[in-house]
This record gives sequence, structure tokens and C-alpha cells, in this order.
Amino acid sequence: MPLIAVLPGDGIGPEVTTQARRVLEALDLGLTFEEAPVGGAAYMVSGRPLPEETLALAKRADAVLFGAIGDPRFEGLERRLRPEAALLGIRRELGLFANIRPATLFPALANASTLKPEVVAGLDIVVVRELTGDVYFGEKGHRQNAEGLRQGFDVMSYDEAEVERIAIVGFEMARRRKKKLCSVDKANVLETSQLWRDVVNETSLQYPDIALTHMYVDNAAMQLVRRPTDFDVIVTGNLFGDILSDQASMCAGSIGMLPSASLRAWSGDNGMYEPIHGSAPDIAGQGKANPCAAILSAAMLLRHSLNDEASAQRIEKAVSAALDKGARTADLGGSLSTQAMGDAVLAELV
Repeated sequence: MPLIAVLPGDGIGPEVTTQARRVLEALDLGLTFEEAPVGGAAYMVSGRPLPEETLALAKRADAVLFGAIGDPRFEGLERRLRPEAALLGIRRELGLFANIRPATLFPALANASTLKPEVVAGLDIVVVRELTGDVYFGEKGHRQNAEGLRQGFDVMSYDEAEVERIAIVGFEMARRRKKKLCSVDKANVLETSQLWRDVVNETSLQYPDIALTHMYVDNAAMQLVRRPTDFDVIVTGNLFGDILSDQASMCAGSIGMLPSASLRAWSGDNGMYEPIHGSAPDIAGQGKANPCAAILSAAMLLRHSLNDEASAQRIEKAVSAALDKGARTADLGGSLSTQAMGDAVLAELV
């Protein structure tokens, strides 16, 4: 029986993962679940954001269902002890270098987008974000400059192998969709981005059927709100992908609707699946969180790690049907609680 590691995390993480797990259990697929603390919740009980037992569970599981991490109570800790260190640690230890973030506008949410309905109608974008390099993993620290002023630094770097492997994921994704790939960088000012562009161009020779374009990140941010449906698959680095995928979420109506998959291979074995939103400590425990991103992450788990496309589509259709019938949490202009939204999706699961 496939083992799913459930790592609820902090804030609204436990609330949304509970609903995602309910949906997975309702499918009656013979899955087993094992839960472990991570992030601030883990620090509270073990003094570490990523206990060895939690990491061991993640490594032996067939897939990881992740909630969210982050707690302002721990912002004063040294960086390695903060909740966020757990997420970076899991990505590094499991080799999860490819983050897949679809931004799809459900027809019923056309008016929930901050953009005009005619601008976002038919929105269906996938952001392929590199996940284990860039400034998030580069050398960082504080020092004193020649003038005696405090200076912070974060090193942005990629080697050609890191760029090639994420480019391949982008091209493969494009091949399964509309055969269009937009690579986003800042090659006009960053040497890291110039290498990125060079390697993406070299990799494109293996994919003559894919129409490749390049775009600077500032222009890409503008075009995402100007003509978002012009995009299909976007491949980009860790920092740019983090920003652009959050921006794309608002085109789709709410960050509470966007799932993600973090993979170490195109097949997605032992991937980690999580909503792209944060822990939202301001609403934690109030039943206000939208669980749809977590539920849709569970669908991605079935698709990529368990190779169960039919069950993944069952979940996605249930979410769509619930929205069509007016189910809405507060972020979508409604009044349903987290659990009530989960109930609405379960009611449509056929």
C-alpha cells in the first residue's frame, strides 16, 4: 500500500492538509498515512525545524503531502533554526529540484480574479521553477564593507547541469501541452541569467518541436497581468519563479487555489505536494483558510507520484463542480469555513 507522509506544519497548514487527506481517503485507494511535525511545530517539540524522524519519513514515503510553514514567534532565531529551514532542507535532502505550479482559472472564478474576466478567460499556465539553486541556496551572510557599514549578501549561481535538468522538465511539460515554452531570466544584467539562457538554447536543440521564447523577468511580470493567456509553460529560476507563480495565482482568483508539486525527476517519484500559500498565522485556527490548493495538490500527488491520472481528475472535477455550485471561502468572496469547503468538494466526488 502506498505510504503518504503528511507534514502539516504551521498556521493553517494542519487545517488545509486535513481536508486534502479527507479527499484522498474518500477515494478508497488503499493509501496509508503517517504524520510528523515540521517547521515551527517541530521546533516546539524537538528544538529543530526538521527532526531526523520527519526527514526519514519523507524519504521512505511514496509521496509527501505538505501543509505550510512559518511562525513569527521564531523570526529571532538563527536562520538554520527557523521554520523555513525545514522546507529548504527537505528539498535538498530529497533532491527536489523541479517545482511545478499550475495556475488555472476555474470558469466559476472569473470574477474572483483581480483582472478583467475577458483578460483571464481560459487562463491555463504552468510555471516550472528550479528549486534547489539560486540565491536561496547560495552563500549568504553579513559582513562589514570598506566604509565600515553593515552589508548583507546572497550569492546567486547556477551551473550548466542545474539549468539543463530544469530546462528538460520545462520542455517535456511543453511537449505534453501546447508546445510553447517561455524561459524567463534577466540576462541583460545578470551573468547567472546569461548562462541560463545559453544552456536553455542548447537544450532546445533536443526539442525542435517546441517553440521557445525568452523574456526578461520584469517584462514577464508585466505581461502576466497584461496578457496572461499568451503564456503556456514558463521555466525560470528559483527566485523569479517564486515571485511569478504568486503573481499568477492572483490572475487565477486566489493564492488559495494554487497547488504545486516538487519533483526530482519527470516521473515525479517520491515528490512533495503543497499549496503555494504560506502559513497565514493571522487566520490560523479560525477555519477561514481555503483548502482547495491543498486538495488540488493531492490531485497532483496522485498524478505524478502514484501515476493515477483518473483519480487526479476526479479530485479536480469535484473542486470545479463545488465552485460551479457556489462554494466559496472568504478569499473567494464567500463565507464557507475550511471544513465546509472540504465537505462541498467531497459531496461532488464521483
